[in-house]
Amino acid sequence: MKVAIVHDWLVTNAGAEKVLRAILDLYPNADVFSLVDFLNERDRQMVLRGKYAKISFIQHLPLAKKYFRNYLPLFPRAIESLDLSGYDLVISSSWAVAKGVRKASNQLHICYCHTPIRYAWDLYDEYTVHLSQPKKWIVQKTLEYIREWDRATSHRVDHFVANSHFVRKRIERIYGRDATVIYPPVDITKFTLYTQKEDYYVTASRLVPYKKTRLIVEAFNAMPDKKLIVIGDGEELAVLRAIGGPNISFLGYQEDAALVYYLQRAKAFVYAAIEDFGIAPIEAMACGTPVVALGIGGTAETVIDGDSGVHFYEQSSRAIVEAVKRFERMYFCYTKVRQNSLRYTSFQENFRKFVEAQCENF
Repeated sequence: MKVAIVHDWLVTNAGAEKVLRAILDLYPNADVFSLVDFLNERDRQMVLRGKYAKISFIQHLPLAKKYFRNYLPLFPRAIESLDLSGYDLVISSSWAVAKGVRKASNQLHICYCHTPIRYAWDLYDEYTVHLSQPKKWIVQKTLEYIREWDRATSHRVDHFVANSHFVRKRIERIYGRDATVIYPPVDITKFTLYTQKEDYYVTASRLVPYKKTRLIVEAFNAMPDKKLIVIGDGEELAVLRAIGGPNISFLGYQEDAALVYYLQRAKAFVYAAIEDFGIAPIEAMACGTPVVALGIGGTAETVIDGDSGVHFYEQSSRAIVEAVKRFERMYFCYTKVRQNSLRYTSFQENFRKFVEAQCENF
């Protein structure tokens, strides 16, 4: 059986790329397709095991390496231009346009859907509200076109797999399709249990607006007696450093060893984003560290309120302050917190069984 794996774009090694790597480990002889492949050699070995993806014409457009996202209006045409003829099984790893690849009737297409295109659907207003005219008009028209194409091409998928029940409901609402939930892989081997907690909180993520790290910083500004460590880099780092009080430390990007060190010793991990799934909170729980997280989206499923952490239900600094105060009145068994993370270590077995079952029935 010839297998093609389609990924939206390859520019970094983040959560979606961990899923891609796990799928590629299941099908090591598969060919990988992507809009662009700009991985550095270190990430290429980690994600693709040294392979190079078969890419679209976007790769060769001017300044594509830095600004390929600006070619968004061409993404549908580019993904449809990929030649998948000759493959029996197509697996798309999609959070943007990968699920829209063309396929023949004798090919089986299984889509592992991280989410329908966020900036065209659920985050549409957030991506357009601050734009000035005429840029706002251009972006709005582009996203309207992307939404129409995205919905129209959902029939090209034979079976959807969602990475959470939260995304399953989104697939049903947007595409009118059902999906099987298979949680993505979380490598917790290096995130080991540590019970000697210290007197600080930690958060770690890319520092971009939708992660809502600013709300966490503002919350701890209102609690000057509590220490917060912020790990991560991104466009908001300079602003967050400027507004953060003396009780808040910004460490920037950290290698895995340092990340593990701080996660293991924190009294709690704080997270305010609406995530499709959210790997970072599970890595914290694997260290035995409880999580103070939004009770909406993926963390509503992965963090058990009162057992492995505390939920808050509004993206506001006030809600985070109240959640931290509630957390400090509670007791958590660190061993039990880690046990909660073990639910997310069987992706490959579950995904392999699902694919085999669909192949048998095709």
